[in-house]
Amino acid sequence: MSLKVGDQAPVFKGKDQNGNEINLKDFKGKKVVLYFYPKDNTPGCTAEACNLRDNYSELQKRGYVILGVSSDNEKSHQKFIEKFDLPFSLLADVDKTIHGQYGTWIEKSMYGRKYMGTARYTFVIDENGIITEVIEKVKTKDHTAQILG
Repeated sequence: MSLKVGDQAPVFKGKDQNGNEINLKDFKGKKVVLYFYPKDNTPGCTAEACNLRDNYSELQKRGYVILGVSSDNEKSHQKFIEKFDLPFSLLADVDKTIHGQYGTWIEKSMYGRKYMGTARYTFVIDENGIITEVIEKVKTKDHTAQILG
């Protein structure tokens, strides 16, 4: 992965679960937690999303906006949000543009089979669009603690 702490966060545009366009520029002056996850409704991704949900008020109190990104489509995101009552937006990066900007679409390997997939990384971006933290080893059940450090 090429992005690191101190880098300017790539400005992205994407559609949320409702088809609304979301742009990083919309959050200037706010801290953004941009987390990439492999797939809606899978055990690890559900644990991560629910941990962020359960600690959402504390994250908001500390000035963070939470945005999740996966290659699932808007309809999948809508179902995931409804099923687990998620209070934040999920971006549908079906064409993997945002993944490409952040270096999170990578070659993976399972049981000796190689395939392309999402790296579970989180980028914490400050009010000026600078990356202040990159979490590469996400603890899905305790992700908020990693963010708040």
